[in-house]
Amino acid sequence: MTAGRTPPVPGTGRFEPGRDLWLARLGNLRNVVRQHLVTTQLADALRELLPQRPLTVLDVGAGQGTQALRLARAGHHVTAVDASAEMLAPLQAELAADEEVRRQVTVQVADVLDLAGHGTVATYDLVLCHGVLMYLDDPEPALTGLAAATAPGGLLSLVVRNREAMALRHAMRRQWAKALAAFDETGYVNELGVTARADTVDDLTRRLAGHGLTLERWHGVRVLSDGVPLDEPVPPPDGLATLLAAEERAGSTDPYRGVGPLVHLLARRPAGPPVPRRS
Repeated sequence: MTAGRTPPVPGTGRFEPGRDLWLARLGNLRNVVRQHLVTTQLADALRELLPQRPLTVLDVGAGQGTQALRLARAGHHVTAVDASAEMLAPLQAELAADEEVRRQVTVQVADVLDLAGHGTVATYDLVLCHGVLMYLDDPEPALTGLAAATAPGGLLSLVVRNREAMALRHAMRRQWAKALAAFDETGYVNELGVTARADTVDDLTRRLAGHGLTLERWHGVRVLSDGVPLDEPVPPPDGLATLLAAEERAGSTDPYRGVGPLVHLLARRPAGPPVPRRS
């Protein structure tokens, strides 16, 4: 990591009304599938695209710390940032119980919309921003800061709502009027009752290129199981393993990945000359 100021997390105050419901649903099937897929996709990218050494990681919108904890346990150095101390509480509890992992993680509570307006920021080998952009009216200020925090040769991982799947989700639920309207809308009310916004892979690819990052790969997330009830429990291990295997195939195979309700984009900043370290 290059020394400098750690960029604050983009403003996520819009998410606050859904916070308690999100935390209550962490163990349901939909969230288990989401976290497994993102974990698997990210692990493959790290193995194939980044050096095999301890990495510096910035997790923006870290929340309960699913990815931060996994990466810290793998030996990486993680800065976990979230706008809500309450969202970070499960992560803090895990760290309090595990001194070894605690040494690998720095936790910060911060909330600001414009990441790019705070001068020199630290740069990291890996920057995560999962489930944050959908709560911002304009993703550009956040992308500016996230890109600035991605070191030369580093990787940016984004998980966003997929605009190109919005009509299909409504149609699968026989919500025909909402399905028709979704073709022309970017906004929606999510299952936490919170107003949110969706992106397309093409638009984000263009935006990231404008910040010097190249899209390396993208995946669909929860392509096959998005229609299960919100409180659907996790099935027995054999059934879960089969479901996850099917989801992994769908999330990386055309045309299925394109209709995932979420998409996971992995973009890299080309390696350049070493960035001078600041004292």
